[in-house]
Amino acid sequence: MLIKNIPIRTGSSHQERRKVVLVEIPTYENILPLASGYIQACAQEDVEVGSTHSFEIVSYPVTDDRHKLLEELAGKYAQVYTFSCYIWNMKLVSWLLRELRERQPQAHYLLGGPQVMNHAATYLAGEPENVYVCNGEGERTSVEFLRQLNSPTPDMHQVPGLSFWSAGELVTTEPAPRISNLMEIPSPFLTGVFDGREFSMGILETNRGCPFRCTFCYWGAATNSKVIKFEEERIRAELDWIAENGLSGLFIADANWGQSPRDVEMTEHIVKRKKEVGYPLVVYMAATKNRPERMAQITEIFVRGDLMVTQPISLQTLNPEALKLIERSNIREETFVELQRTLREKQISSYVELIWPLPGETPESFKDGLTKLCRSYADTVIVYPQLLLHNTPMYNQVEQYGLTTEPVPSEVSEAEVVVATNWVSKEECRDAYWLYHAMHTIYNMRGLFLLSGYLDAAGIVPYGDLFDSVARFMREQTDSEVLHLIATSLADLTNYDVLLSGKIGHMILSTHREEFDRVLVDYVQTQSWWSDPMARQAFEMDLLARPYIYREAVSVPDYEFTEVTVHGLGDAETFIVEVSAELARLLTEREMLDADVQGDAVSGRVELRINHHARQKMPYMPQRSLEHNANYCHGTVLRFREILPFVEAHAPDAVEDAVAG
Repeated sequence: MLIKNIPIRTGSSHQERRKVVLVEIPTYENILPLASGYIQACAQEDVEVGSTHSFEIVSYPVTDDRHKLLEELAGKYAQVYTFSCYIWNMKLVSWLLRELRERQPQAHYLLGGPQVMNHAATYLAGEPENVYVCNGEGERTSVEFLRQLNSPTPDMHQVPGLSFWSAGELVTTEPAPRISNLMEIPSPFLTGVFDGREFSMGILETNRGCPFRCTFCYWGAATNSKVIKFEEERIRAELDWIAENGLSGLFIADANWGQSPRDVEMTEHIVKRKKEVGYPLVVYMAATKNRPERMAQITEIFVRGDLMVTQPISLQTLNPEALKLIERSNIREETFVELQRTLREKQISSYVELIWPLPGETPESFKDGLTKLCRSYADTVIVYPQLLLHNTPMYNQVEQYGLTTEPVPSEVSEAEVVVATNWVSKEECRDAYWLYHAMHTIYNMRGLFLLSGYLDAAGIVPYGDLFDSVARFMREQTDSEVLHLIATSLADLTNYDVLLSGKIGHMILSTHREEFDRVLVDYVQTQSWWSDPMARQAFEMDLLARPYIYREAVSVPDYEFTEVTVHGLGDAETFIVEVSAELARLLTEREMLDADVQGDAVSGRVELRINHHARQKMPYMPQRSLEHNANYCHGTVLRFREILPFVEAHAPDAVEDAVAG
């Protein structure tokens, strides 16, 4: 493929240096553009490319005005534009590419990233001869691509890992060999690429690769399972740069942070720099899968260093058949159970992540999995819709597993949601989402937390059956705004939005709290077990102990209490109540009340304080958008232990006398 070297107009002048604009479109603003930084650092170090090109990184969040971004990019008059392409931004990238090519047909456009690699036939439709797709790691391919453009007689056939149209033929060159020594990649942190720019969130790689090959995930499939590491000295220096440049957040972009013993030392270094310079303020990571002791150690270091408040536990499913089909059976379930138990003992929040509907998972096994997690005292369970991702083994198993997908309604994202499999019909898929949302509201959000635990432990109604019953009831309530939000999200696939859990939390724990109280009351009073005095006691305690997600004054629910005596408010955030000794014991069993107030009594009353403290809470700001408040609430849902009320003895001596009989 021969390409003319044409000077590129910049305003009214000409220049010999060819301008390269590297475009990043992340989900949120002010995220450090690491992928583009790597390419720029590699290109600048290359003698030929670095001396003949200038580089600029342009980063806009997907939520920004697309026309503003287009005008800025078009005004750069660059010879080369590169785009990092992901599932969340691909529709926007495609639009920008189409508009830019009309304005600057002489420029060259290089697409890279997991959404486009190995899919050139889709993204190069129309046979554009100035648009290219990078297949694989971008550093080597990008530098050789720029070298060829710099040549008097460019030949793109010489660029490894590239797809392009030439003379009416779609050409794909031999793959570029995987980078076996990551130190070949200059550090964009340490070579000045990011100097002079302000970022809120830093992204850091300490290695590449994943020892696991989960079929739904791009990580292991893309790297042939082998993990390759950057040297420790470089990692420490990059962490120093992040701290000294005042980045508030740090995302460690390794597939399994904690897999290596050195990760403990790096964790300690991050905390040390936080103490010395005040940054970063928070750390996010993807935890290792089979190292519970090390992961608990790392999490505790971060928590004690005020850098982390919750730990994700990525189970994905508890169904052995599904685990086998997605090639995840080598990740031990007991590892996650042990990690969850250890974190709970240390009073550290955690949340379990599941995916629905994975191949092999049935509605019944999904329900059984939720039951098992609740019985293991999981803090919070988050269920993500199954997405069909490019360049994953599952992408090639659509027919084998009967995967049916539908696109999400988005102008920026290309997400395809799995809505049916060989094991689950569309109707069953939606039913299971309702089941989860029932669980989310009554277990995660503590709507019927104590009651559900009592009914399950007493053998009256198992967790899963209760969630099913609540889900059926919820679907019949047409006058509830909260339940309308859930129904709408499932109807139009906006449950793909990760902030949905935050929107639900925002409503049922604040703005629509009284409405949801009425939903709960209407439900429990129609159930056969409502005649059980302990069930009524547990429900009344749930009404009072359901947390407030914002810092605000509490109010006694509009309900006629018959089992729990509400004496009033101790202060703006505290209820003073009187309960039976049996209920006090149940509270202790559910880890809601300290064990030192528990005794052997079978009668008597216990006076308690339900303190809805303001710890880790922000005030509700009605002037902010729902999305803004939902973002805060979503983060709070993931660290839910931090906002749970303290239930404690109001008069310790009286309590001991009552429970001792």
